[in-house]
Amino acid sequence: MLNEQALLTDLYQLTMAQGYWKGGLSQTEACFYLHFRENPFEGGYTIACGFAQVAERAEGFRFTEADRAYLATLKTPQDTPLFEQEFLNTLADFRLTLNIDAVAEGTAVFPHEPIARVTGPILHCQLFETILLNLVNYQTLIATKAARVCEVAKGPVAEFGLRRAQGPAGGLLGSRAAVVGGCSSTSNVEAGRLFGVPVSGTHAHSWVMAHSSELEAFRAFAEVFPHNSILLVDTYNTLEGVRNAIIVAKEMEQRGQRLAGIRIDSGDLAWLSIRAREMLDAQGLGYVRIVASNDLDEYTIQSLHEQGARIDSWGVGTRLITAWGQPALTGVYKLCATRQAGEQRWTPQLKVSEQTSKSTLPGLLAVRRYADEQGILVGDMVYDEQSQPTDDLIIDPYDDLRRKNLTGFAHRELLEPLVRDGKAVGGRLSTLEAQENARANLASLHPTIKRFLNPHSYPVGLERTLRHQRDEIIRQARAVN
Repeated sequence: MLNEQALLTDLYQLTMAQGYWKGGLSQTEACFYLHFRENPFEGGYTIACGFAQVAERAEGFRFTEADRAYLATLKTPQDTPLFEQEFLNTLADFRLTLNIDAVAEGTAVFPHEPIARVTGPILHCQLFETILLNLVNYQTLIATKAARVCEVAKGPVAEFGLRRAQGPAGGLLGSRAAVVGGCSSTSNVEAGRLFGVPVSGTHAHSWVMAHSSELEAFRAFAEVFPHNSILLVDTYNTLEGVRNAIIVAKEMEQRGQRLAGIRIDSGDLAWLSIRAREMLDAQGLGYVRIVASNDLDEYTIQSLHEQGARIDSWGVGTRLITAWGQPALTGVYKLCATRQAGEQRWTPQLKVSEQTSKSTLPGLLAVRRYADEQGILVGDMVYDEQSQPTDDLIIDPYDDLRRKNLTGFAHRELLEPLVRDGKAVGGRLSTLEAQENARANLASLHPTIKRFLNPHSYPVGLERTLRHQRDEIIRQARAVN
């Protein structure tokens, strides 16, 4: 799906790349990790998404002749070329040789733990940073929003936010991420074609307005689509629209057909759905589903359930595809280890910040996830693969008293091979498989973590050896500087 577009990056990635090349550091091996600083929407979890495109993009990363020609036109403030021609010549045959390990799409993840690890020549790692963050931050945000909506919906949710999405690419990848998060279908036909997900839709108010009457519009639509007609009933008067839908439903029964449903897109959805259900049931049309739309999100849907709304399925657009309430995920990409060619052991690297939340972790980082006998998750441990990890989890990296011993709990590794030597490797999940993974992950979370108001904080911490390693590096860095 993604073309080469190597210039879809920040300028400083390219200037650093030239600096590594000119300084003889281009083949220094580096390890970076991708993590985020807080769960979006003030929630208790995040659903990882976007790694299928990361693998695709790593394989297709190329600098075209036009790319190199453009870079040659860039100037410094002194009107000298920003990039040396010899450096640009090296980009002609450039191919990424990275290794990427990542969580499976649909995995529930949490702040400060690695959700991807990138190793390879530092120049390559640097050039891939921006597109990696771009793909994962946005899709993870949308998948998480979709998961929150679908968790509370208690029925199928169709995503149809394309017309309100942030551009074509945002609409396309947003539709995919919404399905990973739990949506049963999308209105985005191109997303259906590319990602093999179900597409769905009804008709617009304009269909009704284009006919001589609402009843004739409904009859015409049922004639063209006798097996999947969902009639939009609120163009003029919703309850009158329901009455007209009932007339058409009865006419369809005489032809051996069934009306699939009605859709309400405005007004008091709770009251109107209750009245519509009563009217349909009174005519023996209990099989006709009621679909609701109209700027819905997880909070509105939750409120409608509390009011006793009789809604069977939902259409969610603007507030899903735009991640309403949280404009961005706080995903970052940080250097955590380096080594020179021929060396076996990685040297841990750490960024020390005046802001505690911006300090990083050192080492060849990995994550273990622990679960109890019922499969309910009990904690995640970040550790350095170069050390033999213990089961001693320090939950607060700055408070040695907040710790948890995980001995006896089953565990599994979260980071799995995604790319090797710049090539995508097997085992990637399809969009619908990622959706199933998300569903299973959500089922493994304690309900208190999934509540909207003041969710319980899931335990994520450092393995004891990593904690001590980090503290020692901080002491040494502050002593020198």
